[in-house]
Amino acid sequence: MNIATKQLSASLEDYLEAIYILSQSGQVARSKNIADHLQVARPSVTGALRSLAEKQLIHYKPYGYITLTEKGYRTAGRIARRHEALESFFCDVLGVAPEIARRSACLAEHAIGPEITLRLTAYLEFLAEENMAGRGLSELFEAFCRERLEDIKSFYRRKIEETSKHLNP
Repeated sequence: MNIATKQLSASLEDYLEAIYILSQSGQVARSKNIADHLQVARPSVTGALRSLAEKQLIHYKPYGYITLTEKGYRTAGRIARRHEALESFFCDVLGVAPEIARRSACLAEHAIGPEITLRLTAYLEFLAEENMAGRGLSELFEAFCRERLEDIKSFYRRKIEETSKHLNP
Protein backbone atom coordinates (compact mmCIF):
# COMPACT_ATOMS: atom_id res chain seq x y z
CA MET A 1 0.00 0.00 0.00
CA ASN A 2 1.47 3.39 -0.89
CA ILE A 3 1.62 6.49 1.29
CA ALA A 4 -1.39 8.13 -0.40
CA THR A 5 -3.58 5.10 0.25
CA LYS A 6 -2.45 4.79 3.87
CA GLN A 7 -3.37 8.43 4.46
CA LEU A 8 -6.87 8.07 3.06
CA SER A 9 -9.82 7.50 5.33
CA ALA A 10 -12.58 5.17 4.19
CA SER A 11 -14.65 8.24 3.36
CA LEU A 12 -11.95 9.78 1.18
CA GLU A 13 -11.48 6.45 -0.58
CA ASP A 14 -15.21 6.49 -1.35
CA TYR A 15 -14.95 9.98 -2.85
CA LEU A 16 -11.92 9.02 -4.93
CA GLU A 17 -13.65 5.87 -6.13
CA ALA A 18 -16.77 7.88 -7.05
CA ILE A 19 -14.70 10.27 -9.19
CA TYR A 20 -13.04 7.28 -10.85
CA ILE A 21 -16.37 5.57 -11.57
CA LEU A 22 -17.94 8.75 -12.93
CA SER A 23 -14.99 9.40 -15.21
CA GLN A 24 -14.84 5.76 -16.37
CA SER A 25 -18.53 5.79 -17.25
CA GLY A 26 -18.11 8.89 -19.40
CA GLN A 27 -19.86 11.19 -16.97
CA VAL A 28 -18.45 14.48 -15.76
CA ALA A 29 -17.18 14.55 -12.20
CA ARG A 30 -18.57 17.66 -10.52
CA SER A 31 -19.49 18.18 -6.89
CA LYS A 32 -23.17 17.61 -7.66
CA ASN A 33 -22.49 14.36 -9.56
CA ILE A 34 -20.30 13.06 -6.74
CA ALA A 35 -22.90 14.00 -4.11
CA ASP A 36 -25.60 12.21 -6.13
CA HIS A 37 -23.41 9.15 -6.66
CA LEU A 38 -22.55 8.83 -2.96
CA GLN A 39 -25.93 10.07 -1.73
CA VAL A 40 -24.34 12.72 0.50
CA ALA A 41 -24.85 16.45 1.00
CA ARG A 42 -22.91 18.73 -1.35
CA PRO A 43 -21.10 20.62 1.44
CA SER A 44 -19.46 17.37 2.60
CA VAL A 45 -18.21 16.81 -0.96
CA THR A 46 -16.39 20.15 -0.95
CA GLY A 47 -14.37 19.27 2.15
CA ALA A 48 -13.46 15.87 0.78
CA LEU A 49 -12.40 17.34 -2.56
CA ARG A 50 -10.14 19.83 -0.83
CA SER A 51 -8.49 17.01 1.11
CA LEU A 52 -7.99 14.91 -2.02
CA ALA A 53 -6.52 17.92 -3.84
CA GLU A 54 -4.12 18.56 -0.95
CA LYS A 55 -2.96 14.96 -1.25
CA GLN A 56 -2.42 15.57 -4.98
CA LEU A 57 -4.93 12.89 -5.97
CA ILE A 58 -7.28 15.17 -7.91
CA HIS A 59 -7.33 18.44 -9.84
CA TYR A 60 -10.05 20.55 -8.23
CA LYS A 61 -11.38 24.06 -8.66
CA PRO A 62 -14.69 25.04 -7.04
CA TYR A 63 -17.57 24.89 -9.56
CA GLY A 64 -15.35 23.16 -12.10
CA TYR A 65 -14.76 19.63 -13.27
CA ILE A 66 -12.84 17.29 -11.01
CA THR A 67 -10.22 15.10 -12.63
CA LEU A 68 -7.83 12.54 -11.22
CA THR A 69 -4.10 13.10 -11.17
CA GLU A 70 -1.92 10.21 -12.32
CA LYS A 71 -1.39 9.22 -8.68
CA GLY A 72 -5.13 9.62 -8.03
CA TYR A 73 -5.99 7.45 -11.02
CA ARG A 74 -3.71 4.64 -9.83
CA THR A 75 -5.01 4.84 -6.26
CA ALA A 76 -8.65 5.00 -7.34
CA GLY A 77 -8.12 2.07 -9.70
CA ARG A 78 -6.82 -0.07 -6.83
CA ILE A 79 -9.80 0.90 -4.68
CA ALA A 80 -12.25 0.11 -7.50
CA ARG A 81 -10.58 -3.28 -8.17
CA ARG A 82 -10.85 -4.20 -4.47
CA HIS A 83 -14.53 -3.25 -4.51
CA GLU A 84 -15.18 -5.21 -7.72
CA ALA A 85 -13.41 -8.32 -6.40
CA LEU A 86 -15.33 -8.24 -3.13
CA GLU A 87 -18.68 -7.56 -4.78
CA SER A 88 -18.08 -10.38 -7.26
CA PHE A 89 -17.10 -12.75 -4.47
CA PHE A 90 -20.13 -11.88 -2.33
CA CYS A 91 -22.57 -12.03 -5.24
CA ASP A 92 -21.19 -14.66 -7.61
CA VAL A 93 -19.53 -17.04 -5.15
CA LEU A 94 -21.50 -16.66 -1.93
CA GLY A 95 -24.81 -16.02 -3.68
CA VAL A 96 -25.59 -12.82 -1.76
CA ALA A 97 -28.21 -10.53 -3.30
CA PRO A 98 -26.58 -7.89 -5.55
CA GLU A 99 -27.56 -4.85 -3.47
CA ILE A 100 -26.35 -6.47 -0.24
CA ALA A 101 -23.14 -7.52 -2.01
CA ARG A 102 -22.58 -3.96 -3.24
CA ARG A 103 -23.11 -2.38 0.19
CA SER A 104 -20.98 -5.02 1.92
CA ALA A 105 -18.18 -4.54 -0.61
CA CYS A 106 -18.27 -0.79 0.09
CA LEU A 107 -17.67 -1.49 3.76
CA ALA A 108 -15.11 -4.27 3.38
CA GLU A 109 -12.99 -2.67 0.65
CA HIS A 110 -11.41 -0.31 3.19
CA ALA A 111 -10.27 -3.12 5.46
CA ILE A 112 -8.33 -5.38 3.11
CA GLY A 113 -4.88 -4.86 1.71
CA PRO A 114 -3.21 -5.68 -1.58
CA GLU A 115 -2.23 -9.26 -0.67
CA ILE A 116 -5.81 -10.25 0.17
CA THR A 117 -7.11 -8.44 -2.92
CA LEU A 118 -4.64 -10.35 -5.08
CA ARG A 119 -5.54 -13.71 -3.54
CA LEU A 120 -9.27 -12.97 -3.80
CA THR A 121 -8.91 -11.99 -7.45
CA ALA A 122 -6.88 -15.15 -8.11
CA TYR A 123 -9.55 -17.25 -6.39
CA LEU A 124 -12.29 -15.69 -8.51
CA GLU A 125 -10.24 -16.41 -11.64
CA PHE A 126 -9.69 -20.00 -10.44
CA LEU A 127 -13.44 -20.46 -9.95
CA ALA A 128 -14.18 -19.03 -13.38
CA GLU A 129 -11.71 -21.46 -14.98
CA GLU A 130 -13.11 -24.41 -13.02
CA ASN A 131 -16.65 -23.47 -14.01
CA MET A 132 -15.58 -23.19 -17.66
CA ALA A 133 -14.02 -26.66 -17.35
CA GLY A 134 -17.43 -27.98 -16.30
CA ARG A 135 -16.62 -28.54 -12.64
CA GLY A 136 -19.28 -26.07 -11.44
CA LEU A 137 -17.84 -25.28 -8.00
CA SER A 138 -20.13 -22.29 -7.59
CA GLU A 139 -23.19 -24.44 -8.26
CA LEU A 140 -21.97 -27.07 -5.80
CA PHE A 141 -21.54 -24.39 -3.14
CA GLU A 142 -25.03 -23.02 -3.86
CA ALA A 143 -26.52 -26.52 -3.45
CA PHE A 144 -24.58 -26.96 -0.21
CA CYS A 145 -26.03 -23.67 1.09
CA ARG A 146 -29.58 -24.66 0.18
CA GLU A 147 -29.17 -27.93 2.08
CA ARG A 148 -27.12 -26.85 5.09
CA LEU A 149 -27.42 -23.09 5.68
CA GLU A 150 -30.17 -23.40 8.30
CA ASP A 151 -28.11 -26.01 10.19
CA ILE A 152 -25.08 -23.72 10.12
CA LYS A 153 -27.16 -20.77 11.38
CA SER A 154 -28.52 -22.90 14.23
CA PHE A 155 -25.04 -24.08 15.15
CA TYR A 156 -23.74 -20.50 15.44
CA ARG A 157 -26.83 -19.32 17.34
CA ARG A 158 -26.16 -22.06 19.92
CA LYS A 159 -22.50 -21.04 20.11
CA ILE A 160 -23.47 -17.43 20.75
CA GLU A 161 -25.97 -18.48 23.42
CA GLU A 162 -23.35 -20.67 25.12
CA THR A 163 -20.82 -17.85 25.06
CA SER A 164 -23.30 -15.36 26.51
CA LYS A 165 -24.16 -17.83 29.32
CA HIS A 166 -20.49 -17.98 30.26
CA LEU A 167 -20.17 -14.21 30.18
CA ASN A 168 -23.39 -13.57 32.12
CA PRO A 169 -23.74 -16.42 34.67
